[in-house]
Amino acid sequence: MNLTLDIGNTAVKWATFEGRTMLEHGYDLPTDKLTEAEAVLACVSGALPDTVYDIPLITADTSLPIRLDYKTPATLGADRIAAACGAWSLYGGKPCLIVDAGTCITVDFLDAEGVYHGGAIMPGLQMNLQALHTFTAKLPLIDIRGVNKAPVLGRTTEESILAGTLGATMLALGGFVALYKQKAPGLVVTLTGGDADRLTAAGASGWELQPNLTMIGLNEIMINNEK
Repeated sequence: MNLTLDIGNTAVKWATFEGRTMLEHGYDLPTDKLTEAEAVLACVSGALPDTVYDIPLITADTSLPIRLDYKTPATLGADRIAAACGAWSLYGGKPCLIVDAGTCITVDFLDAEGVYHGGAIMPGLQMNLQALHTFTAKLPLIDIRGVNKAPVLGRTTEESILAGTLGATMLALGGFVALYKQKAPGLVVTLTGGDADRLTAAGASGWELQPNLTMIGLNEIMINNEK
């Protein structure tokens, strides 16, 4: 059995695999998963990996099923690497644009030959809402966790903030998708991360929703290192 951990800014996500089959997954790691130490191989990605000890961490130096074509691989986040490996596992042979909507939103391009070329980093939804509240005198702080869908036309201050935040994000992501579709015909767009469902509700239609993409990628890396 393989155990994968994704330690983010707001949650610790985990999954167990038998081969490429996901058995269980969740957001808080039960201690009984770690008691199966002899049966479990574990690897970690995420924003705060230094909080975990004696478990292999994913870096650009790890043996990967994809090739990195990135100017500064040492600065490349483990979560971006893992998500790209997950996309390769699911869509190998097709160009893929990976949208990971977490604390930050990352957009990454993986070509049909499995070469990762980089992409973009932008503020996540809650980060945008926090900035509007922090750097103005009167705008309220809205918790994105209570929002399922935002109006296109805001008729209150709160609605206007949500319309601007989600609208700007969706327009930006739609622009990236359009540009990469010109660059790579047959492009698969996959959406993951904590706000993936929220972006889907906001109009991210035609994108492949893969909430466990990072976990799938971590498992694929482990399989690659078992060879």
